[in-house]
Amino acid sequence: MGEIKHIPVMTGEIISILSKIDKLSYVIDATIGLGGHAFEILSSFSEVRLLGIDQDDQALTVAAQRLECFGERVLLLKSNFKHIDEIVKTYLKEEKVDAVLFDLGVSSLQLDDEERGFSFNKEGPIDMRMDKDATVTACDLINKLTYDELSKIFYEYGEERFSRLLAKAIVRHRDRYGQISSTSELVDIIRGALPAKVQRRMGKHPARRVFQALRIAVNDELNALEMGLEKSLRCVRSGGTIVVLSYHSLEDRLVKRAFKRWKSDGIGSLYTKKPIYPKEEEVKSNPRSRSAKLRAFVKF
Repeated sequence: MGEIKHIPVMTGEIISILSKIDKLSYVIDATIGLGGHAFEILSSFSEVRLLGIDQDDQALTVAAQRLECFGERVLLLKSNFKHIDEIVKTYLKEEKVDAVLFDLGVSSLQLDDEERGFSFNKEGPIDMRMDKDATVTACDLINKLTYDELSKIFYEYGEERFSRLLAKAIVRHRDRYGQISSTSELVDIIRGALPAKVQRRMGKHPARRVFQALRIAVNDELNALEMGLEKSLRCVRSGGTIVVLSYHSLEDRLVKRAFKRWKSDGIGSLYTKKPIYPKEEEVKSNPRSRSAKLRAFVKF
């Protein structure tokens, strides 16, 4: 792969939120990715130290190179943010942090590498593991799950209206021709199952929701997010903030509910009543930011 193009989303808005925290000194970037947000945070706040977490080895390698100039102000760890409380206990000796940032979804690195199998626009294996050491791939799900199991995943994690039709087409194809092994083969099955009129009305790629659903299932993303949010609340000090960037309705709904519940329990307040959206100029220069929603919660 050549140079990785990576533009962090809504950096200005995140810096603005963090700047309102009194005596900001320690930030956890729970999804360090390629280090874009971390670089801006460390550049903007010269006294801040940052702990970066990611489950992707490739991403951690890129982030380490990008953040090398900050020396001992940065600590990077391979883990899943659902273990954030254990990480804080082990590496920060149970101290509380000032802010936790979650930038959810798929990184440029993962989307642009066809071998990772995240993109419906690239030919590659149907993998979709964020942690390459994980044992189950999207290929395993596509080829081993029953019709009912597949349609449930597509409906619940992809909000796919045609979940049953698509699950039926996949099961029929593998019964007839054997294992489905590439992203392009899966896309062809999806295209072949959906009427042309339906595909025209969709406006977006017909395989988008199925790929989203498989990725969420393979990486257990929603359960991990729920755990990560609850545990991060315990790790943030009074006056600290939890910031979350989400890219689809399932994630955002989960974050919204958690923040609302915490507010009603008197744990803290919403930074803004409604989510913050990227500015028009940002969407033009970085189309991947289009679906982003930013929410923040300030702990009492």
